[in-house]
Amino acid sequence: MLRVLAVDDEKPALEELLYLLRADSRIRSAEGATDATEALRRIGRALEAGPDGEDDIDVVFLDIHMAGLTGLDVARLLAGFARPPLIVFVTAHEGFAVQAFDLKAVDYVLKPVRRERLAEAVRRVSDLVVTLREPQRTDQPVPAPETTQQTPAGGAEQIPVELGGVTRFVPVDDITYVEAQGDYARLHTAAGSHLVRIPLSALEERWASRGFVRIHRSHLVALGRIDELRLDAGATTVRVGGAELAVSRRHARQLRDLLLRHARG
Repeated sequence: MLRVLAVDDEKPALEELLYLLRADSRIRSAEGATDATEALRRIGRALEAGPDGEDDIDVVFLDIHMAGLTGLDVARLLAGFARPPLIVFVTAHEGFAVQAFDLKAVDYVLKPVRRERLAEAVRRVSDLVVTLREPQRTDQPVPAPETTQQTPAGGAEQIPVELGGVTRFVPVDDITYVEAQGDYARLHTAAGSHLVRIPLSALEERWASRGFVRIHRSHLVALGRIDELRLDAGATTVRVGGAELAVSRRHARQLRDLLLRHARG
């Protein structure tokens, strides 16, 4: 059960966010703050009380653009604490994603906040909190963070991803599609998504032999994970799990040919 602090200097946005958070069964408590100063005061009080205190905070859902200190400023300050809460940024602006993940944010949710998207962010936080609370075994080596793929003996290719300081290895075969985010790429699987510091173009070249195809300047898709190809009023889209992705005109014909060959094969 998570203890949450939501921070937004726009009161209607804060109230809506708190309403959605409190409706999630994984949230034990959700309190709000309308500016960075108030948020830092509450977080400081929680840290002084310790992890078992009534005021402890597991995660801060943090707006970026606020009067005075910004959400990024708050995150930088929290990075100096020995045991800071996790951070999820909630913002109307896409352009700060790289800075946000450099600051070890668990997720980056765009406004207007959708219930399903917020639930995904809560799931990521919940999974990470469980991982951090588990006793660490001292008889097992801890893998160092990597920036290249791993191929365990007799196993499938994997790619390392970092989530709040914890490195996990995601099988490439589990990835359904990849989304470009500047010099980063977001890997989508059936269980969630992960941000890696690898350009989409590099993954396109690396995974071409594994059936990944470029369908748009922003998306790379596993051919075998495409559930549906749709042509509507001249626009082509594909459905991959629960996501509907646009196909650019320059890639549409090649994709149709590849899907036909894949089906025949």
